[in-house]
Amino acid sequence: MGFHPHVGLDRGRPTIFSGIDSRRYPHRQFIFSASGLVTQTIINEAILDIPHTGGGPIERGILAGGIATTLFYITIGRNGAVSDIAFMSRTSSLSKTQLSLIFGGVSAIQAFRISRNPKYDHFFVRPIENGLGIGFGY
Repeated sequence: MGFHPHVGLDRGRPTIFSGIDSRRYPHRQFIFSASGLVTQTIINEAILDIPHTGGGPIERGILAGGIATTLFYITIGRNGAVSDIAFMSRTSSLSKTQLSLIFGGVSAIQAFRISRNPKYDHFFVRPIENGLGIGFGY
């Protein structure tokens, strides 16, 4: 888009700044802010939709990481000073709640699809000798 993103600090936390003047180019700032969550959603969809044997630990990690990242951004991370959800809300007609529901809804559907796919039987919970194991298995 012709701008120069850079890494900087926001109250000691590393942050990627777009280099876009969001008052002059709100649509471009919206696209930049949405790009991370959209890319992760596309990766998860590709894993879930492209036929393959799959279900291995790296694949499960990518899927879990995508869902966890979205969960962070729509809960705790949505109110930060440099939050992507907050920037998208400021540069569009959508509220933080609407954006959280959009991205959270897609992740919820992906989690549901994972829970129904036999390749991922040990993704969330698995039976063990004395109850249930939560997390992942080998």
